[in-house]
Amino acid sequence: DVANANTIIVYNADHFGLSQLYQMRGRVGRSHHMAFAYFVYQGDKILTETAEKRLQAMKEFAQLGAGFKIAMRDLEIRGAGTLLGSEQHGHMDLVGYDLYCKLLSEAVREAKGIPAREEFETVVDVVMDAFIPDTYIPNEFTKLDFYKKIAAIENEHDYEDMSDELMDRFGNLPQPVQNLLAIADLKAAAHAASITEIKERPREIALSVLAEPTFDRAEVPRIIGSFGGMFGVRNYPTGTVFVYNGERGTRQMIANLKRFTSELARTAQSGYNEQ
Repeated sequence: DVANANTIIVYNADHFGLSQLYQMRGRVGRSHHMAFAYFVYQGDKILTETAEKRLQAMKEFAQLGAGFKIAMRDLEIRGAGTLLGSEQHGHMDLVGYDLYCKLLSEAVREAKGIPAREEFETVVDVVMDAFIPDTYIPNEFTKLDFYKKIAAIENEHDYEDMSDELMDRFGNLPQPVQNLLAIADLKAAAHAASITEIKERPREIALSVLAEPTFDRAEVPRIIGSFGGMFGVRNYPTGTVFVYNGERGTRQMIANLKRFTSELARTAQSGYNEQ
């Protein structure tokens, strides 16, 4: 009786698709009963890259509620249809799901007539322990995957989702991981505020501004004044630079920088700061 079984062994598991493997694993174990699923393949066989990714995904996403993550990984491996076109299959696997979503978002914005954002990268370079310890995520493949996800944080919602996912899977966040998430959250806010770089210097932290920022320049004096001398502004031939002279090397520093850049972003011209 499969419904009451608690163990399944799948031979030549490399022959199955990811959704099939996930469905077979779901056939064992009910409620509080411990279950085991073994996916095996011939020991002398060299797996294809696709088969190896499928089996790695089954190993990685073993927790309850992993169906959505399995589906997303399957999209990356197989590719998916062109959502706005007539083709039945696409090439998402060539660019990755994250980039695919970014390209799709840009196409939708263009179709709506929303002005395109100027493409630029935001770099945050501050002295702070911000990493994922081996004691928190021992598996290097999984750790790199989470570094990628954290680097892709674009707004407060992404930040909260990432924090929740890490806590659900690995437990309470160590301080270096909290710092890493906070810096990624700051980077997203700074990018929305047209900040190209946040760099720690010996006596201050400099926030370099895009040549044509989207924030309202008329609001800058008010925002700086609301921080009680913590921030200043300098105008150079090469562009505008905000300077931070407050607390250093702590989460409070990150919080101050996040609040400042968020205030700038809120004054952005309509259409540029949509999340």
